[in-house]
Amino acid sequence: MSRVTLHMVSSLDGFIAKRDGDVQWMHSKDTYLKGKVLSNDFIEEFLKSIDCYVMGSKTYEDTLKLGWPYGEKPVFVITNRHLKSERNNIEFYSGDLQTLIKDKLSIKHQNIWVAGGSKLTKSFIKADLVDEIVMTIVPIILGDGVLFFDYVNTEKHLHLKDVTSFSDGMVEITYEIKK
Repeated sequence: MSRVTLHMVSSLDGFIAKRDGDVQWMHSKDTYLKGKVLSNDFIEEFLKSIDCYVMGSKTYEDTLKLGWPYGEKPVFVITNRHLKSERNNIEFYSGDLQTLIKDKLSIKHQNIWVAGGSKLTKSFIKADLVDEIVMTIVPIILGDGVLFFDYVNTEKHLHLKDVTSFSDGMVEITYEIKK
């Protein structure tokens, strides 16, 4: 049985980008001595657990600029635009999300991670395709910008699965969506 995890990095006040799309603030310079150290080994081990990624086109473009962390894992970019990639592991998709997850990805992949903006987040939540939400909170208040959930207009009950604090002051909260 595959699992779909929605992951997002957010400011404390719930923004995933500044109004102009800037995401340079996503790296914390804080220090929290009781937190887990985000060592290369820790990150590498964590990334091994993910089988494939689904992301929006803006997230894809931002990731290309910031540095590609996904290696050769399959990445499915949701877009209606004609985009290009020099990587063999990238596939662009513009069809139905239910079809993508249920008929294509869940057959081959156990751990599917969705990383995208509020539009993609809303689409996945409304389509009941998300099993859990992992939200990494950066210790910053932006005051304005692009909201994480952007008024999904649906109520979802959650179960707290895990909370992890990191040595750079970021906190990761994992919620399972009750079905």
